[in-house]
Amino acid sequence: MLCIRNPNTDPYFNLAAEEHLLKNFSEDCFMLWRNDPSVIVGKHQNTLAEINLDYIKEKDIKVVRRLSGGGAVFHDPGNLNFTFIMNGEDGNLVDFRKFTEPILEVLRKLKMDARFEGRNDLTIEGRKFSGNAEHIWRKRVLHHGTLLFSSEMSDLTQALKVNPLKFKDKAVQSVRSRVTNIQEHLPQKIDIIHFSNLIMDHILERYTGARQYTFSNTDISEIKRLRDEKYSQWEWNFGYSPGYKFEKLIRTKGGNIEFHINVEKGMIQDIKIYGDFFHRYDIDIIEKTLTGTRHDPDEIKNCLSGFNMDDYFKDVGMNEFVGGMF
Repeated sequence: MLCIRNPNTDPYFNLAAEEHLLKNFSEDCFMLWRNDPSVIVGKHQNTLAEINLDYIKEKDIKVVRRLSGGGAVFHDPGNLNFTFIMNGEDGNLVDFRKFTEPILEVLRKLKMDARFEGRNDLTIEGRKFSGNAEHIWRKRVLHHGTLLFSSEMSDLTQALKVNPLKFKDKAVQSVRSRVTNIQEHLPQKIDIIHFSNLIMDHILERYTGARQYTFSNTDISEIKRLRDEKYSQWEWNFGYSPGYKFEKLIRTKGGNIEFHINVEKGMIQDIKIYGDFFHRYDIDIIEKTLTGTRHDPDEIKNCLSGFNMDDYFKDVGMNEFVGGMF
């Protein structure tokens, strides 16, 4: 088994690194890594339905889609991520207990009563500190999990705070759980670097033939290519979302505005705008102009930049109008 301490904190790079190891290596792999503040959404999720877009933009939190299913999770430097990529036989690859047991062994050494509960969670005193997901590619399984160690819980809560009533879709929705940081339960305080070292040392001892591995220049070049072509792209992180219907009513100085939007592959396919606002010109041109545009605030603002919005929505500013579509 190749054991990798990945020092990179760019979430685009790190999700690309997982795919690189999964598809270009034949050996079993284990990797420990951390991300800058980011939200990682499951492969089959509607990204906009999982995030607090205003907070994400304000705090410059990156949003990245991963290969595996499951729900959205928040990452920051206080969260340690672990990845197992292992070979196996068809029908015997998915095993959440197998890949979380080494983590539980470390925590038990630290005198903590950590447990595997539900489908894929690790808990302390009934509160979740680790969510796990898996992805199968040929005869290899990628298992990755979060380990909340000293994360900023306020950021976690705000970044994932979204109104589910705005979206009507068949995407996989996240289930919010009561969460906790590992550090709060440690009998003796240690930092996340020490904790990471304990896990890596345990893995190196536990698996026969395990040895440390550092990404080569070729690895890094290929990972950067995958990051730039896929994981940092809007088409993957937002456009890959399943189709959905978005509905929202906003109350403005100029009156009520109600949005009904159909979206496929991140693109507005159809939009109808209703309300008791006043207008000088018919809003049909606004609806037609927005059709075929990305359901993305910056793209919509750019698309409408040539219009005097006051002619179509009296006393409603551009930012207020666009904000009503998210």
